[in-house]
Amino acid sequence: MPSTKSALTKSNQELEIMKISGKICSEALKNVLKRVKPGVTCSYLDQIAKKYIGKKGGTSSFMTVEDYKWTICTTVNDQVVHGIPKNISLKEGDILGVDIGACYRGFHSDMATSLGIGSIKEDAQRFLEIGKKTLKKAITKAKIGGRIGDISQTIQDGIEGAGYSIVKNLTGHGVGRQLHEEPMIPGFGKAGTGPKLLENMVLAIEVIYAKGSGEVKLEKDNWTIATEDGSLGGLFEQTIAVTKNGPIVLTPYL
Repeated sequence: MPSTKSALTKSNQELEIMKISGKICSEALKNVLKRVKPGVTCSYLDQIAKKYIGKKGGTSSFMTVEDYKWTICTTVNDQVVHGIPKNISLKEGDILGVDIGACYRGFHSDMATSLGIGSIKEDAQRFLEIGKKTLKKAITKAKIGGRIGDISQTIQDGIEGAGYSIVKNLTGHGVGRQLHEEPMIPGFGKAGTGPKLLENMVLAIEVIYAKGSGEVKLEKDNWTIATEDGSLGGLFEQTIAVTKNGPIVLTPYL
């Protein structure tokens, strides 16, 4: 993993490429979400993402992970991350997470969102809104001269303050020529601690949380991570650049 200042930051030219990568990723997710409804299968959504990224001259970031053969990860209800998009139909009231990555000219982008299928319960809607709001606030902490802990504490305060739990053994990360780079960005921590935030760092900030305890287990497919207590899992993620003009979101939500 990169460990020097030069490896942790991107040149202005590289950042321009990553903006295109992020746009492809964001628009691919938009195309997936337009097709989300009861009765649709996760495997169909995966094909939509793969086709769109290829059409725009990109490739799947997730397929660079050893033995992973899909373009997106899909998680339903108690699942948290890394779910295989299987040929299983979504149902009214389900909570779906979609995680997607695109690679363009050698640079990766990574993002995720969670949403309800059709009509969902009020407490599930609040659960999703808190995750989305927390990520938005955490991104504002990605400033030159700050610390990773500034982001981490903001995530922890937002999630735990609402009565939910951080999944502590899963983290955000740097992103660039590799899908997962240093620094790691935990969803918990103390402001003012951790690696310093440098100009032109690119980070995939993730809010990974659960309605219940936050303890997780690996499912039989050896990919999908789900909550141990069966409570709802949630994931919100965006790729951002730390710049002299403040944090710039490279993978904007719709």
